[in-house]
Amino acid sequence: MKPDVRFTWNDGFALAYQVVGNGRDDLVYLPGYISNVDLQWDVPPYARFLERLASFSRLILMDRRGVGCSDRFPPGHGATLEEQVSDVVAVMDTVGARRGATVFAEQETAFIAMLLAATRPKLVSRLVLFCATPSWARSEELPDEWSPEDWESQIRWMGGVTSALETEEQHVRGTSLGRDPSLLRALASLLINSQGLGASLADARMFSQVDLRHVLPSIAAPTLVMRRQDDINSESTSGRYLAEHVQNGRFVELPGSDSLAWEGDPDPVFDELLPFLGTEAPASQGTRQLATVLFTDIVDSTTKAAELGDARWRETLQRHHEAVRACLTAHGGTEVDTAGDGFFATLDGPAAAVRCATEIVGSVKEIDLEVRAGVHTGEVETIDGKVGGIGVAIGARIASKAGPSEVFVSRTVRDLVAGSGLTFEDAGEHELKGVPERWQLYRVGTS
Repeated sequence: MKPDVRFTWNDGFALAYQVVGNGRDDLVYLPGYISNVDLQWDVPPYARFLERLASFSRLILMDRRGVGCSDRFPPGHGATLEEQVSDVVAVMDTVGARRGATVFAEQETAFIAMLLAATRPKLVSRLVLFCATPSWARSEELPDEWSPEDWESQIRWMGGVTSALETEEQHVRGTSLGRDPSLLRALASLLINSQGLGASLADARMFSQVDLRHVLPSIAAPTLVMRRQDDINSESTSGRYLAEHVQNGRFVELPGSDSLAWEGDPDPVFDELLPFLGTEAPASQGTRQLATVLFTDIVDSTTKAAELGDARWRETLQRHHEAVRACLTAHGGTEVDTAGDGFFATLDGPAAAVRCATEIVGSVKEIDLEVRAGVHTGEVETIDGKVGGIGVAIGARIASKAGPSEVFVSRTVRDLVAGSGLTFEDAGEHELKGVPERWQLYRVGTS
């Protein structure tokens, strides 16, 4: 019998989820590109894989925003990475996921799982990544990933798809599923009920721009990275790089050519997974995590104060503080410190922080002020309730490089907000006082 499909809400979207099994530990499974929490039970090998996961865990399944039984997007639209992380957190909160859940993700959902583990370390005790890479874009560190030209060719091909059955036949060619024609119709049905073609194209464009290489060192959860050795959709160089650059990673190659964990022979997957889940998690490394910081300060505040006089300046400063706090509230920001005419805040994600900073710049112009702002996503540490660390220092230095009414961001921020609709202009390389090396910065565009 199929499990009941339930719904919760986040950011105006209904998210479909299921909870299966009564195991002691929670396991959140985020399937790859083919996902529908109702219909996936109609594909026998998929159902057997999920049943086996549920035999030793409380298995939490979900369709991400725009996919499967969750609310869909208008054609051509998609969700940012931080929005999808927020959706996973919403489902975990709804089902009362016990702190320290294992998160199992494949292909594009591995990006969501990695950012979740880096930014919400208390929620993720272990990370299992299948057919995963920190970026789908070719680079010096990831030489076997696709070039921009490769991606353009793939997206053109996706845009020309006219048959779900033919698409699925191409996907399974050369895999174990391709040797079982009886599965093709069920797989094609699952495919067309996973995601609309326009949303698939938007997803491909967004995920092809994501780069989490700078995020990996912030992932403290024990991480198991797996791929099948003859899989043409994943590269051993990328998997090894991923496992080597998280704090506690292990890379394993399994026999076979299938790209998803439930495809083909699942026994080798469970042979690695079960011992991994039985290991003790390492002692806590403190309260280090990945966070997005926002700094603002008033341009030429001393000159402005002299022009206005003490009484009018105090009134203007109060209105400035009210405007900044209203923007922080609207975008879910947390005020950490206010020193004179500057603000330091944290936000749940970089896109929210950039939009918040842009709104602050616009809102204070109404009281005849200009501010500069800086946004960075990096590792921070909380000590006695105070947020500090190198990530905070970098954010403050980035803000100091911005000009009047400008918002500057780090490259990490730019890489993490792919698909958000935000635009950036190259602001050159800069030395940041007290921070090693030169840093590439970007100016937030006005369009």
